[in-house]
Amino acid sequence: MASTNSAEAKGFYKLSWAQRIGFGSGDLAQNLIFQTVACFLMLYLTTVLKISPAFVSGLILAVRLLDCFWSPVVGKYIDNHNPKLGKYRTYLLYGGIPLTVAACLLMLPAAATWSMTMRVIYATVSYTLLSMIYSVVNIPYGSIMASMTRDNDEVLILTSTRMVCANIGQIIVQAGFPIGLAMIVGIAVDWNQAVFMAIGTIPAFIILPLMPVLKKCFGKKGLYYLLLSVGLVGFIALFCIGKFFDVQKCNTLVQAAKVMTGVGLLVGSLMWALVPEVITEAEYRTGNRPSATVNALAGVAFKAGFSLAGFITPWVMGAIGFNLASEESALPTDPKAWFTVTCIFAIVGFILLTLCFLGSKENITTTPEKPVSFGEMWKEFKANKCLQLVLGIFIVVFLASFISAPVNAYYTKLNDYNATAQNAILWFTTIIPAILLIVVGYLIYKYPLTDQKLDEMSKAIEAKNNQ
Repeated sequence: MASTNSAEAKGFYKLSWAQRIGFGSGDLAQNLIFQTVACFLMLYLTTVLKISPAFVSGLILAVRLLDCFWSPVVGKYIDNHNPKLGKYRTYLLYGGIPLTVAACLLMLPAAATWSMTMRVIYATVSYTLLSMIYSVVNIPYGSIMASMTRDNDEVLILTSTRMVCANIGQIIVQAGFPIGLAMIVGIAVDWNQAVFMAIGTIPAFIILPLMPVLKKCFGKKGLYYLLLSVGLVGFIALFCIGKFFDVQKCNTLVQAAKVMTGVGLLVGSLMWALVPEVITEAEYRTGNRPSATVNALAGVAFKAGFSLAGFITPWVMGAIGFNLASEESALPTDPKAWFTVTCIFAIVGFILLTLCFLGSKENITTTPEKPVSFGEMWKEFKANKCLQLVLGIFIVVFLASFISAPVNAYYTKLNDYNATAQNAILWFTTIIPAILLIVVGYLIYKYPLTDQKLDEMSKAIEAKNNQ
């Protein structure tokens, strides 16, 4: 008992399952909103509001570019302040309420009856507002993990728990949104479509709980390479089925291949485990633990991948000859149905954010003696090679994850479209993600931090703090 208390006194805290699940519920909450935006906002704007795909591409890119400036502002503010309800936990409540309201306002039914000019203004304002508020919740939430413990094994378990919860949110939205739309408008549910959109999440529920064991068997990098290889085979299989066979007649093979792609894209979830490592490396060099700053930069990279996907997909597909606004939609287009489903996810999300606030415990937090400046943030980015690599991995892996997300709704109906449209769908659901997974593998190869190095850094930090 004495040795355990001594280890915890040095920051290597062991966490209860209540704390782990409580923390993870925050990711489930955020994914109910984020996955709605990532997978369905583009379709809503183009197929329900009939806004030009070219404008939607520009809007998504512009909002994300704005977030590149906004997120560091949020991270800087959080690192320099220490609210009474918790340095990071506070924002789950104070940001959660406006986030819920903004999510509900994102798909107002009345917007479909407005003039095109008003629709464009509404889409711009509502999406920008939601994105900015989301950062106020997401950045401090990511920082909580680095404040709960320094123990690498605990961080891995915490990350696995968090990602299981995140993937629960992902499967609820990706399957539940089309099912919910169909039920509300009173049409038959396309179960093949709903399953295809969500089944790639299934590997998370098997692999993530086994992460500590798998890591011991294959090593950190070896595990990443294995997952990426399985995903690559899955994308190749989907391409071959779509190119040479009737997708609807090969449903079992299609769903099996989609599961394999989910194994490869699961690497994106595991990348969040690298963020506390980068924070520890920064603390080892500088003496400060810039959790919110690093999470803000990680968030920018994550959103950069997401925004590039949102920009590239409708724009390039339109250039190829598949215009989302004019082609037959793969989902119902009743505005009230879209609004209802979105509101349900947003309200449940706020309840889960409250649970996260109650379940998380901050054990390791520091406030700099002098405020963190933007110049120091840029200096940290330039000095921290590990951070640069992690940010690069984030951009590429999440570009791979989201570039196909809205188009997945069309893959199971591939044979209903002409040859030009089929090629466009195949490029975005198979070829481009496969190429990006290869790039991710190379970036992981260049990542230098091993578990041994991290343990040595953490012990050196604690020894210095206890002098």
